[in-house]
Amino acid sequence: MPRLIAPLLLLTALAACNPQTVAQNINTRAARSVVVPVMQNYMTAPQAEAAADCVIANASPAELQGLARDVGVRAGTLTVQNVANILRRPATASCMRARGIGPVAG
Repeated sequence: MPRLIAPLLLLTALAACNPQTVAQNINTRAARSVVVPVMQNYMTAPQAEAAADCVIANASPAELQGLARDVGVRAGTLTVQNVANILRRPATASCMRARGIGPVAG
């Protein structure tokens, strides 16, 4: 009987998942995978990871969707410009300062 409890708990947890939340999480992860390499053009890998978190946290849902479109390919000029626009926001700058990351040159 105890062997049946784990699968039942897993099924219950999966049933509780909201499909919209799952889709948003996938979109956010895809967008982040695009932003990190863009940021690595301007800073070290650990800083790029932290900066990408700030960019993702301050991007609108439409911006996240746009960034996610470049998953699996090299980010184009429009994507780099979108990341730069998000970086210019005061909230993004505050997030980066809080993580010890200076302004991005470029």
